[in-house]
Amino acid sequence: MRAPGFGARSRARKPKPTPAERREARSHVDDPAAVLESGARFLEARPRSVAEVRRKLNRLGYRPDLVAGAVDRLAALGFLDDEAFARAWVESRDRAKPRGEHALRRELGLKGVDRSIVDAVLGDRRDDAMTAAAGLDEPPVSPDDAAAERLLRRKLAPILRETDPRRRLQRAYALLARNGFGPDVCSAVSRRVLADVDAEDVAGDDEGGFGLTEI
Repeated sequence: MRAPGFGARSRARKPKPTPAERREARSHVDDPAAVLESGARFLEARPRSVAEVRRKLNRLGYRPDLVAGAVDRLAALGFLDDEAFARAWVESRDRAKPRGEHALRRELGLKGVDRSIVDAVLGDRRDDAMTAAAGLDEPPVSPDDAAAERLLRRKLAPILRETDPRRRLQRAYALLARNGFGPDVCSAVSRRVLADVDAEDVAGDDEGGFGLTEI
């Protein structure tokens, strides 16, 4: 037996609006604060570029004039800053997911960051690497060289399972190339890191041999 009122409640329940209907509703919003709040919510998860926020608000269906006003206001409040965003992006990549300059340029370009800002940020990245080397009284190393070595050493285990030295070198080169490093960097870093590994293996074998001789 059907519970009293069940059918009435079911018939009264309104279906959820479709994405198109929600977009249409937003197109009639005329309160700048509502658009500003939507932009601020989009920034809660992580920093975004100006272009990302603009594209998001436009996709949601808000009026272009209100979108422009919200973006300008977020920038004035300090929540949007493409130079700070680009620096944070590059620093994060260098720390957690090393990429070559080619890849960094492409990623920031897709985020809508102006090329002049990208040039300045990557130029500072190179200058910082030179300054750090000078402070340690070491030969200068390009930031791409350093990033490529960090990436390759992190991913070295499966590469070393390849027994053929030539194929091992090819796999190391391909890994770096996929991550946006230039041909010169791919070649030099692959050869250097694998040579270091081979030298460490030889040293380990020698030490083991001495130990057996002594016994």
